[in-house]
Amino acid sequence: MPEHDRLFKELLSTFFIEFLELFLPQIVSTIDRNSIRFLSQEYFADLTAGEDKIIDLLVEVRQAGEEVGFLVHIETQSYAEREFSRRMFFYFARLYQKYSQRVYPIVVFSFDQPYREEPHSHIVEFPNLKVLEFNFTAIQLNRLNWRDYLNQPNPVAAALMAKMQIAPSDRPKVKVECLRLLATLKLDPARTRLISGFVDTYLQLNQQEEQVFQEEIDRLEMNSQENVMEIVTSWMRQGIEQGAEREARSLVLRLLSRKVGELPEEVRSQIDVLSLHQLEALGEALLDFSNLSNLTDWLKQNRSIQQ
Repeated sequence: MPEHDRLFKELLSTFFIEFLELFLPQIVSTIDRNSIRFLSQEYFADLTAGEDKIIDLLVEVRQAGEEVGFLVHIETQSYAEREFSRRMFFYFARLYQKYSQRVYPIVVFSFDQPYREEPHSHIVEFPNLKVLEFNFTAIQLNRLNWRDYLNQPNPVAAALMAKMQIAPSDRPKVKVECLRLLATLKLDPARTRLISGFVDTYLQLNQQEEQVFQEEIDRLEMNSQENVMEIVTSWMRQGIEQGAEREARSLVLRLLSRKVGELPEEVRSQIDVLSLHQLEALGEALLDFSNLSNLTDWLKQNRSIQQ
C-alpha cells in the first residue's frame, strides 16, 4: 500500500482546496486560504493492532474573520477494515488532546470492493445513556458515479473518477474522460503529470481496452483530441526516461497508426531500430503528422542519425 498512500497524499496535499471544493463546499467557503498550514506527520501506537499508525494528512486552517483555527484530518483507506470507525475516533481523541483545537475528520474510502456503505460513526451507549457519538465525513469512491463528475472543472475530479464506480466496459471511456477534463484545466506541467500519472496508475488497460481507448480519443473534437494526445505522449516520454523502451516503442506505433493509418512493414522496421532519443523525438513530432508521407519524410531526415 505505500505507493497508494503516496499517490493519494500527494494528490490531496497538492489540491487540498480543490478537494474541499469538490466534496465539502460548505466548509471551504469559510476558510481563510492564507491560513492553510500542513502539519508534520503524526505517529500513533495502535495497541490493539500492535503496530504504529501514521495519520495521512493533517492541515491547520482558520475560518475567515476568526482568530481560532481548526484542524482538517484526512485519511485515505484502501481496504475494508473492521472497527475502522473506532480507529478514527482514537485519532480524533489524540489530536484533540494534543492540539486543543476542533478537528474536522474526513475519510476517503478508495477500495474497489465491497460496495456496501461503510460505517462513518463510532458510538458508545447504554440503554439509558449515550456516552459518545463520534462522526466523520465519509467519501466512498466506489459508491460515486463517475458520470456525475464529468463536467466538474476540478483536478481532483479528473483524478478520482478513475477510482469511482465504473462498469468494466466503461474503463477506456472513463480514462479518456479523465484526460479530457484534465486537459481543459490548463494546469502547469508538474500538476498535469501528477493527475495523469494518478489516472494511468488506477486505470491500466489491457490490449483490447487500449484499442477502445484510442477509438474513444478519435471521437473527441479535434482540439480535445490534440490536448489528450499530448498527455498520452507524455506517458511515452516518461516510459523512455524510466527505461521502458518496449512499452514506449509500442505506444509510438499505436499513436502513429491512429494518426496516419496502418504502417507498412518497411516503415515499422525503420522504427524498430530507432534509439530511445529518436523515439522521444518521434513521439513529439507525430502530433503534427496528418498522413504517412509526413512519417516517411521524418524517417528520411533522421536516417543519417540512425546510421
